[in-house]
Amino acid sequence: MAEATAPRRRGPQARAARNDRALVEAAREIFLSQGFDAPVSAIAERAGVGMGSLYRRYRTKEELLQRLCADSMEHLAEAAKAGLAIDDPWQGLASYVQRCARSGFGALSPLAGTVEVTSEMRQAGEQAQRLADELVTRARDAGVIRAGVTSMDVFLLIRQFGRPAAGPSPHVEEEVRSRLLAIALDGLKAHNTDPLPGEPPDPQHYQALWNT
Repeated sequence: MAEATAPRRRGPQARAARNDRALVEAAREIFLSQGFDAPVSAIAERAGVGMGSLYRRYRTKEELLQRLCADSMEHLAEAAKAGLAIDDPWQGLASYVQRCARSGFGALSPLAGTVEVTSEMRQAGEQAQRLADELVTRARDAGVIRAGVTSMDVFLLIRQFGRPAAGPSPHVEEEVRSRLLAIALDGLKAHNTDPLPGEPPDPQHYQALWNT
């Protein structure tokens, strides 16, 4: 028996899906390079769609920012799934951190408390957190991660490295990011036995920032 496949989108539905993907990616590029005050007209232009198409999908800039936040959390979840698919627990965790750091997720942290948290954002965040917990727990059970490191530590590390940094060129900036991230990842390894300072970061504190 032939295996069932999901129906492919055609015509207007497919075009709308492509436009939406283009808008989200354009929003990421524009907001990360120009700041959150950038006009939505610049996003429409970068995406190659008209303002009418943008406003049919996102009535306000806040709706677009909310979708961008949810999309970023979905990227984190996909990166965690890819990490869990790697047999080696350390390589899975390191791959997850590296992939997430490149996504620019940390640049969205200033939005905390400025946009209303939607159910889509909340669900995406919960899934991303659950999968990150699995990655860290697997690494801890395998004895490859430093004692005391939590998934919130890893999340905040990603946030720090996921912000754009000034550099003479994008290529040099990426080289520096990769170099410093390699140093930070080594600090997560189990051979580091010195106790970590302070208490582990409280996830509820950071969640509360979004609900302000």
